[in-house]
Amino acid sequence: MSILVILEQRGNLKICGLEAASASRKVAEASGMTLNALYLGRAFDENPSVLAGLGISTLYAYENEDLHYYSNERYVHILCELARELEAKVIVCPATAVGKELCASAAARLQIELAQDCVALDWNETLKAVKPIYAGKVISDVSFSKLPGLVSLRPNTAAIERRGEDLPAIVRRDMPLIPARSTILEVAEAMSGYVDLTEAKIIVAGGRGIGGPENWPVLQDLCEALGAALGASRAAVDAGWIDASHQVGQTGKVVCPDLYIACGISGAIQHLAGMRTAKIIVAINRDPEAPIFQFCDYGIVGDLLEIVPKLAGEIRNRRTN
Repeated sequence: MSILVILEQRGNLKICGLEAASASRKVAEASGMTLNALYLGRAFDENPSVLAGLGISTLYAYENEDLHYYSNERYVHILCELARELEAKVIVCPATAVGKELCASAAARLQIELAQDCVALDWNETLKAVKPIYAGKVISDVSFSKLPGLVSLRPNTAAIERRGEDLPAIVRRDMPLIPARSTILEVAEAMSGYVDLTEAKIIVAGGRGIGGPENWPVLQDLCEALGAALGASRAAVDAGWIDASHQVGQTGKVVCPDLYIACGISGAIQHLAGMRTAKIIVAINRDPEAPIFQFCDYGIVGDLLEIVPKLAGEIRNRRTN
């Protein structure tokens, strides 16, 4: 019996996969099961030290050009076959867009229980998970009635904890012959410097209160100073001010950064559903009665077009001095 964690890649290993491995090790230690990992990609050419101290016994690396980009047919087939081979009782995957689709497909094929978008894992005679429900207003404890079980873990919710320098054994495998009904012909890469919202440690988000699309550069300057991702409320997206890929909220992306700076966002419950689990929330709004001030850790009442540039300037001054 074992635990299998999926290490997601986009060319390089994604941090969320290492977080999932660290959380899985605690379950492995409590259950007495072995922790293994699965890598699917063009080639595993990372420095092995990136996996040091995570408690992974063996890394199974399936390497092929056709695995560089996500393919549901190929990824699900390989995951299910390896899970059966290793008698995996627990499968853990990052709760990214790719990870959640992979989990849903694999759970259906393996006919096992699935808990998506969890924020913590535990073991007490069976697998247990902590999962926000009702737009994050309730935190539920989920117990699996039987194993195997599959769970996806939200990025930025587990710390990467290393113990020692032990490295996993690496077993390299070719991609099995898997008929694919679809083929990726072209991939449009994100522009240089783009930070994925769901994995960002810091997010600066804007709403209708920024005044118009011509004011996004003010927030983008703060993003550059902080190394942050740019987010937006649904109101800003619906107004056509920014692409929907930046939307945070119940109908957008659910994020869990260390710092969330809400600029000109009133704080409707639909938006709070996507960011209320942020560790620190800062709100900047000229309306002192804005609902978001009831949920933030720090609130600034004033004109964001005056406050945000001062914040960006002060951050840069402190980093250079």
